[in-house]
Amino acid sequence: MRALKGIAASPGVTIGKAFLLDSEEVSVPRRAIREHEIPKEIARFEEALTRTRAEILGIRDKISQEIGKEYGDIFNAHLLVIEDRALIEEILERIKKDKLAADTVFSEVLKKYVKSFSKIDDEYLRERVSDISDVGRRVLRHLVGGFRTSLSELKEKVIVVAYDLSPSDTAMMSRKNVIGFATDIGGRTSHTAIMAKSLEIPAVVGLEAATKRIKDGDTLVLDGINGVVIVEPTAAEIEKYKHERSRYLELEKGLRRFKDLPCITKDERRIELAANIELPEEISSVISHGADAIGLYRTEFLYMNRPDLPLEEEQYHAYKRVVKEMAPKPVVIRTFDLGGDKFLSHLDIPHEMNPFMGWRAIRFCLARPEIFRVQLRAILRASAHGKLRIMYPMISGVGELRQANKMLAEAKSELHAKKISFDEKIQVGAMIEIPSAALTCDILAPEVDFFSIGTNDLIQYALAVDRINEKIAYLYEPAHPAVLRLLKTIMDAGHTKGIWVGMCGEMAGDPLLTPLLVGLGLDEISASPVVLPEIKKVVRALSYKECREIADQAMHFRTGIEVVNFLRERYHGALGETGRR
Repeated sequence: MRALKGIAASPGVTIGKAFLLDSEEVSVPRRAIREHEIPKEIARFEEALTRTRAEILGIRDKISQEIGKEYGDIFNAHLLVIEDRALIEEILERIKKDKLAADTVFSEVLKKYVKSFSKIDDEYLRERVSDISDVGRRVLRHLVGGFRTSLSELKEKVIVVAYDLSPSDTAMMSRKNVIGFATDIGGRTSHTAIMAKSLEIPAVVGLEAATKRIKDGDTLVLDGINGVVIVEPTAAEIEKYKHERSRYLELEKGLRRFKDLPCITKDERRIELAANIELPEEISSVISHGADAIGLYRTEFLYMNRPDLPLEEEQYHAYKRVVKEMAPKPVVIRTFDLGGDKFLSHLDIPHEMNPFMGWRAIRFCLARPEIFRVQLRAILRASAHGKLRIMYPMISGVGELRQANKMLAEAKSELHAKKISFDEKIQVGAMIEIPSAALTCDILAPEVDFFSIGTNDLIQYALAVDRINEKIAYLYEPAHPAVLRLLKTIMDAGHTKGIWVGMCGEMAGDPLLTPLLVGLGLDEISASPVVLPEIKKVVRALSYKECREIADQAMHFRTGIEVVNFLRERYHGALGETGRR
């Protein structure tokens, strides 16, 4: 048995044969041509571009219809590559000047572009390498022939193994025959991971050496819950994971009975159970898992993977769709949180030494009011169609909050002038994810209608731990006494000032910590839709009185490990076997 550890990108357990997707490198020999062959080669190149464009448009339209326009729009970046006049002119010039075949020139120019983009510091531009490579390989195949098996045409059930998967690969996967995939590179927020979750295909990414250690036809166990791939497992291992798969499916089935039950403690304290989403297409999952609301709608996806900014009308329709489909349940839209690990080169967000603490989120929005106002107007317009709430990310003090609210008031005035309707009483909230905000939340509370605690950043800032640095991952402790004290400060201040307090960070999605959070006074829990039934199960198994006792005891422990052990020992029966943690 060989176990490879990677990143859990899409949950589930699956067992099957490996389909090793080649690197898609097309063999292109260097071939000279004669003067009279130049027009023929130019025509061949232009025909390849035309066929590639038609191919990409076909994929885009298919994905837009089957999954959603936001997914289809990913391929607009691919279209831009084959319409790049500088690239095309360079290739045409070299065919004429160097008297080389179109495929030879295109291959050499493509490699040069990929090499150049790979060295760029800007993360957004580096990510465009996959777009360039994907389009380039399509053009080369039309030039030299030799098409591989499409993932939509597989005849048997397989686990796809690849160095990387382009958005088009993932989008075209056959849900029937692709039962999982594993890649050498990638992260939880890549296009392919997002699509895998949407298609509910178990996936593990970031395995580093999967394509070197796995052969075509190898038997694999893919554990998308824990981020593990086992190569050629023993009979005992196969039986073990068959049991794990059955157990996982049974747990999922068993948790469905909580879907329509209220999220209420035994002594009738109600907790609003909300979902975090990034795309409108996730609403079906939100509803199927019994959410009371959407507690965090991340809007960055509208701004990424495109060469331009989304217009007000496009944003309005995206937000309206979510609000209308969730009505009458509330939706919290977070204004866009770009920067940090999400870069857009065309917005001139500079490369920074410490991007997570740099020019990002509300700081960027306040510095670029012409961009921020467009989003605020779109959100306000969408509020006419349901119960919508606005939330500002990365607020560090009352000055930023007042600036943001002033711009919101200006956006309202602009809509009034145009006689465009919106919810005049729309709730406005602040994400509390910076220690300065946590420690002054009594000052912030009178300026807003609610707080939502963003624990991902709050923990890393409070503990000085880079949460994406594996060398110090052990220091990232949600139950650390310092974190618990900050949480209590936030909740107490919010309630004293008469506003509700929610949480939308990953900490909210851990059922083990649910009793503690409820006991501290949390009013709303917002997490990934798939964990909501587990959280509801825990809430319903305990009384609010018990949860307060948990919180009181937890506040006296000296380490996060002691807190976690206490919860496991005392409340194992109430938490049950979740199969996820």
